[in-house]
Amino acid sequence: MEIEAIPDLAERIEILSLLDNFGELVKANLGNVRLRAERFFENGYGVADAAHVAFAEAIDADFVTCDDRLLKRCLKSDLKIWCGDPLQFCLKENLK
Repeated sequence: MEIEAIPDLAERIEILSLLDNFGELVKANLGNVRLRAERFFENGYGVADAAHVAFAEAIDADFVTCDDRLLKRCLKSDLKIWCGDPLQFCLKENLK
C-alpha cells in the first residue's frame, strides 16, 4: 500500500525493481505480529509504524528508520531487535 501511494511512477517502479532483485520472502505468524502491533499502537505508535516494527521483530530483522520520533520511541520500547537510523546501520555493518 505504501509503494502504491508513491505519486512518482518512476520511483514506484524503481522500488518494485529493488524488491524483485534484492527482497526476500519471509514468513511470520500473523496472529502474533498483529497482537504485538496492537500493543505498540496502544503505546503510542502509529498504525503503520506499529505494523512495521512488529514485523521486523517477528523476523528478527534490524529496524532502520529516518523518523527521529519513531526511533526514540523504539529505543524506549522493549524491542528485541536492533533499531537505528541509516547512518548508524551503515556504521554497524561497516559499510563505507
